[in-house]
Amino acid sequence: MSNPTERKPHAVLIPYPAQGHINPLFGLAKLLHLRGFHITFVHTEYNYKRLLNSRGLKAFDGSQDFHFETIPDGLPLTDEADNVTQDIVSLCKTVGENFLLPFRELLARLNDSAIVGHIPPVTCLVSDCSLTFTTQAAQELALPILLFSPSSANSLLSIMHFRTLSDKGLIPLKDESYLTNGYLDTKLDWIPGLQNFRLKDMPDFIRTTDPNNFMVEYSIGMADSVLKAPAIVINTSDELESEALKALSSMLPSVYPIGPFPSFLNQSPQSHLESLGSNLWKEDTEWLEWLKSKEPNSVVYVNFGSITVMSPEKLLEFAWGLANSKRPFLWIIRPDLVFGGSVILSSEFVNEISDRGLIASWCPQEQVLNHPSIGGFLTHCGWNSTIESICAGVPMVCWPFFADQPTNCRNICNEWGIGIEIDTDVKRKEVEKHVNELMVGEKGKKMRQKVMQLKKKAKEDTRSGGLSFMNLDKVISEVLFKQN
Repeated sequence: MSNPTERKPHAVLIPYPAQGHINPLFGLAKLLHLRGFHITFVHTEYNYKRLLNSRGLKAFDGSQDFHFETIPDGLPLTDEADNVTQDIVSLCKTVGENFLLPFRELLARLNDSAIVGHIPPVTCLVSDCSLTFTTQAAQELALPILLFSPSSANSLLSIMHFRTLSDKGLIPLKDESYLTNGYLDTKLDWIPGLQNFRLKDMPDFIRTTDPNNFMVEYSIGMADSVLKAPAIVINTSDELESEALKALSSMLPSVYPIGPFPSFLNQSPQSHLESLGSNLWKEDTEWLEWLKSKEPNSVVYVNFGSITVMSPEKLLEFAWGLANSKRPFLWIIRPDLVFGGSVILSSEFVNEISDRGLIASWCPQEQVLNHPSIGGFLTHCGWNSTIESICAGVPMVCWPFFADQPTNCRNICNEWGIGIEIDTDVKRKEVEKHVNELMVGEKGKKMRQKVMQLKKKAKEDTRSGGLSFMNLDKVISEVLFKQN
């Protein structure tokens, strides 16, 4: 009789090494594990160390068929306490230059272990779509590969058209004045699937005057790689992004919307994986007891994600806007949230909010959003945060900062009607006004009704028989089980 490990499919999953990419791919790893896959999840050595610091060994204590491996990232060691977000441009450069060789070596080690019967042989790869080297590795080993987009369908579709924007002379910008003279309101109605989009609604890498901007070139390279891939999955649904998905399906061989992941995972048995985690920041615990003391739907949750940085002046505007709203709030402030320095809030502010505000360094966001006391979310509009807020039925106040966040903000506020946008040049009066509108205003009530409808549909799509549920089964049978 053959060894049972030989018959079990073995998926190796590798995310782009940043928090917003790790979390959703980790969710997909859990979903595949629940469908019988042996899972190898690949971290960089730097992020593995951060996970150990934030969560301890329990972060990796799953089961024998869900394990973790590491590869070096090729970046120089820093003097920091190994608890800061690495520079995005540097990460993108090292991904392209330094990841292929150690990834090849890792796959070889895994298959060597399979020969002696310790684990099943690798049968497929699942890769973040921004890691273009993984397609080459899959071809070398004749393995099926599935790309994963950690961003929305609208964001991916936007990036797929960066080259065309350049060819049409729409980017780069002629000079800095084009950022403020109305040029970014240029309509892009000629792009199928992006109805009523303007340049300002595209991922913000295009807001550059540099014809050789690295992030634009990196995005175009990623788009070229996606065009050649056999299939891609996206953490979204037809309910949320039907037009963008339709347009992507006309461009790419196979597109599978299999989200939203939070609803998927909340309806799936995973008690044996509960100890596993992917948060790189150490989570505070004080927030839970604090929220228990608050009325239902009364608290504003504030979190600008893992990458956003702001000036001390903007931090103060947010702080006093929240304080002046008189609403209870839970504000997550990372140690590196303020650009070029530490976070300093005055004793006057601390005294003002002592009876209604709690500041923490990090938290399990999905758990917070689903707490009955949370009534609104002041967010940077990262796609994970957007999806988690929808699945929790929480409307949003939006302050997009970077990358795909303007695109997500456009959908939240204009397409779905579940959010209000704050101007980039944030002022405390505007923060106060929008927070109160969100929590007790008529517009806030309408947004809450709409987001609750989206929450209900997300549950329907991800339960047995739902569209996303069936799409996951299809991608397993049509892509991951396919023999090259």
